[in-house]
Amino acid sequence: MEKPEACPMPPHPLRGSFWFPSDPRCSRLSIDRYPWGDKSYLTGGDLRGGGGSQPQSKLQQCRLMAAPSALPMLQREGDVMLGGLFSLHDMVLQPDLSFTSKPASTRCTGFNFRTFRWMQTMMFAIEEINREDHLLPNFTLGYKIYDSCSTPYHALRASVELMGGEGEGEVEGGFCHGQVPVVIGDGGSTLSLVVARFLGVFRVPQVSYFSSCACLSNKAEFPAFLRTMPSDFFQVDALVQLVQHFSWKWVGVVAGDDAYGRGGAQIFSEKVQKLGACMALHEIIPKNHAEGAMASIVARIRSSGTGVVLVFALEQDAGALFDEALRQGLTGGSMGFAIRRAVHIPGLQEFLLRLHPSSPDASKDPFLRPFWEEVFRCSLQGDGGGDSQGVKPLCSGSEDLGSVRNIYSDVSQLRISYNVYKAVYAIAHALHAMRSCETGRGPFPLHACPNTDSVQPWQLLHYLKQVEFSNSFGDETKFDVNGDPVAVYDLVNWQLGAEGQVEFVTVGRFDETTSLGRKKLYIQKTDIIWNGNQTTVPLSVCSSSCHPGTRRAIRPHFPICCFDCVVCTAGEISNQTDAIECVRCLPEFWSNEECTACIPKQVDFLSYGDTMGIALLSVALLGSFCTATVVLIFACHRATPIVRANNSELSFLLLFSLTLCFLCSLTFIGRPSEWSCMLRHTAFGITFVLCISCVLGKTIVVLMAFRATLPASNVMKLFGPPQQRAFISLCTLVQVVICAVWLAVSPPSPRRLMTRESACVILLCDEGSALGFCLVLGYIGLLASLCLLLAFLARKLPDNFNEAKYITFSMLIFCAVWISFIPAYVSSPGKYSTATEVFAILGSSFGLLTCLFLPKCYIILLKPEKNNRKHLMAKSAPDKTF
Repeated sequence: MEKPEACPMPPHPLRGSFWFPSDPRCSRLSIDRYPWGDKSYLTGGDLRGGGGSQPQSKLQQCRLMAAPSALPMLQREGDVMLGGLFSLHDMVLQPDLSFTSKPASTRCTGFNFRTFRWMQTMMFAIEEINREDHLLPNFTLGYKIYDSCSTPYHALRASVELMGGEGEGEVEGGFCHGQVPVVIGDGGSTLSLVVARFLGVFRVPQVSYFSSCACLSNKAEFPAFLRTMPSDFFQVDALVQLVQHFSWKWVGVVAGDDAYGRGGAQIFSEKVQKLGACMALHEIIPKNHAEGAMASIVARIRSSGTGVVLVFALEQDAGALFDEALRQGLTGGSMGFAIRRAVHIPGLQEFLLRLHPSSPDASKDPFLRPFWEEVFRCSLQGDGGGDSQGVKPLCSGSEDLGSVRNIYSDVSQLRISYNVYKAVYAIAHALHAMRSCETGRGPFPLHACPNTDSVQPWQLLHYLKQVEFSNSFGDETKFDVNGDPVAVYDLVNWQLGAEGQVEFVTVGRFDETTSLGRKKLYIQKTDIIWNGNQTTVPLSVCSSSCHPGTRRAIRPHFPICCFDCVVCTAGEISNQTDAIECVRCLPEFWSNEECTACIPKQVDFLSYGDTMGIALLSVALLGSFCTATVVLIFACHRATPIVRANNSELSFLLLFSLTLCFLCSLTFIGRPSEWSCMLRHTAFGITFVLCISCVLGKTIVVLMAFRATLPASNVMKLFGPPQQRAFISLCTLVQVVICAVWLAVSPPSPRRLMTRESACVILLCDEGSALGFCLVLGYIGLLASLCLLLAFLARKLPDNFNEAKYITFSMLIFCAVWISFIPAYVSSPGKYSTATEVFAILGSSFGLLTCLFLPKCYIILLKPEKNNRKHLMAKSAPDKTF
C-alpha cells in the first residue's frame, strides 16, 4: 500500500485552529472556547468549502461519529509516573477519506529497531533506579509509553492522553487524575515542537533525548522544554569549525523538510558564510521521497562541483538521499558529529535480549508483537501479518534475540540510548532533591517545600532546571538557562571493516566546555579515511587558491568564493595566498618576476658597460684620435704656406680645444657623482667657448687680412697675434666666471629619478640652477651666432685665400646641432637626455673638425702642388652659388 501524500499546510493558518486544506484526505476542525464556560466544544466546518453560506440548522447536523480509539500504551505503575514518547514506527498510512462512511484507523508502519532500543533503555533505567534504592528510597518510578509514529498528529494525541485523556477526569492535587508530571521525548524536533507547545501550557516538564533544533531553546515559547541532546547551535558551531579546519570553501547543504533540517541548515549557512565559505547548493529533501525530486537533488550535487555536502536530515531522509546517490553512482566518504557515546551500560544488553512473546508481561506490551514479527519475519497469530511481500510463516516459539545481529541488540554505539538513560536519571535526581527539601528552606513562596505525595509538574520543572550531577561513567549532567546540556561531540568517520561491514571510528572530539584559549575541536587526521580509501583531505573550492603573485578577481553574478586569479601588474606584489588586492611597492622598489616581493630597483644611467655608452665612448675616442692626427699632420707641415696662413697658432689652439671637446664628453658617461656632475657641465661650457673663440678669432683674422690688402690699411697691426690671444682669453674668461658663479650658487648634483611606472631608478645629474645652465649654453650660442655672421660676411672673399666658406659651413652645422638638441634634450627620458647632450657635443665637434681641417689635410696630403704661396695668393672670381 502506497503512502498517500501528506496534507499540505495552508499559507495563512487561522488563529486558534487546526487547519487542513480542502483535500480528499483532510478535514477542518476548529476549537472554540466560549467566554462563559470552561469547556471547549469541537465543531465541524464545511468540508466542501463555502461553509459560511450554509444555514445554521445545516451546520448543527454535523456531529462527531465516534470517539477515536485509544492509542497503544506500555505502562508500569509507580509512585510517580513518567511519560514516554518514542517514534517506534517511521511513517503512517492514511486511509482514503470518502466522507460518506467512517474512515478506517490510521496504521503505523516501518518498525524502527533503534527507537525500540531507546524505549527499552528508558525502562531499563527506571528499573535500575527502583532496584538500587539509594537515589529514591521507598519510592518507585513508573511509566506510560506511547508510539508517536513519527508524525506530529500522533505525538500530540499521545501527549493529550498523557495529560489525562479526553474525558472529564477528576482533579486531584491540582492536576487531572492520570496526568503524568513529566514526559521524556519526543525524538524528532518537529514532533517535540508540537508536544512542547502543548505541554508548556500546563508547565509540564518535557525532557527530549534527540530533539536538537535550536528553536527549542527559546524559553519564551517553550518554557517547560529541556533536553539531554545538545542544541543544533552547538552542532552547527562544531560543523563550521570542521569546515574551517579543512579549509573547505565550497560546501553544499541538503536538509530534511522539517524543523531540524531547515533550522540547522539555516544556522550553518549563516555561520559558514561569515568565515568566507559559500553555499554550492541548498536543497530540501521532500518527505514523500519522490523519485524525481531525489534524482534532481543528486544531479545538482554532481553538477555543483562541490566535494563536501552537509546533510541535515533525519535518518529516513538521509537514507533516501544516500540510496539515490548510490543508484546514480555518486559515492563518497562520510564523517559527522555524534553525541557523546557511553562505552558500556552494565546490564543493558541482557535487558534488551530478555524479550520473548512467552514471557509473563508480554501480553501487556503492545509493541512486542510488531517488533518480534519484524525481527524474525514471522507471524505470532498466523494471520500473515499483512506482509505486502507475501504471507509470513507462523513463529515457532524457538526464536531467540541473542541469535540475531541487528541495530536493536548492538550496544557498541550507545549515543541516543545514553541520552535517554541520562534523561531518566536527571528526573530521578530532581525527585531526590524535592524529597530532600528541608521544611522552612524550600524554594517556593514562604520557603515552602513541595508536596512529594502529589508531585506538581511546575515544581518538578523548577528542580529539573537545578539538576547537576555526575553519573557512574563520570559524565556531568546539567542544564543551562535554555534547558540545553553541555555540548560534547565525537567526530565519527564511516569506514569499511575487513569483512565489508561499516564501522564507526571516532577520529576527533568537539568540547564546548573547553576553556578559553584552547581548541574546542581536536582531530586525528591520520585516522580519517576519505572517499576511495584515501588519506588526503579532499579539496572543495569553487576556484583554486590564488598563489602569491596573483590576486582574486570576483566573477560577476557568482558567489564570493568563485573568482579568477589575476597576475599582479608590474610594480605590485602579493605575498600571501588568496590575496584580495596587490600592494604597490615603494618608489625605490620594484616587484620581482614572480610579483611576490619588492626588490630594490635597478639603477640606470649612461654607463660604459651598456651599448649606447660604448658607442659614444668609441665615437669620442675616434674624434680625439682624428684631432690628434690632424695635429700631427700640421706639426709635420707647419712650415708650409697652408699651415702658416691665418695664424698657425690659432689652428693649433683650435685643435687643442677640439680635443678637449671630444674628451669632455667622456665625463657624461659613467655613474654620476658630485664631482662628475660639476665637471661635465663646466668642462663642456669652457672647452666649447674656447673652441668657438678660436674659430671666431680665425674669422676675424680672415676679414682683417682682406682689409689689410687695401691701400693705406693698417688693420692687421690692430689684431695681431697678441691681440688674438687676448681676445680668446677674454671670451673664455667670461664663461669661466659664469661657471664659477653657477658652481658657487647652485651646482649640478646627482639625482635619483624614481617613477612608479618604471622598474629602474634613473641616476642623472640635475643642473642645479636652470639659469646657470641656460647662461652657459646661451653664451656659447652667442659666440657661435657672431662667428656665423662674420663668416657669412666674408663668404665672397677669394676661395684660394681664405677659409670663410668652411667656417660658415662649420657654424651652420654647429648651430643646427645645438638648436635641435634643445627639444630632444627636454623630451628624452632618463639617461637618453644625457646621451642626447653627448651626441650634440660629438656632432658639433666633428662638424668643426671636418669643415675646418679636412680641406687643408686634403691639400697637404693629396694635392701638395697647391700648397704654395703662389696658389694661395692667386685671385679667383667670387663664388656665385654661395
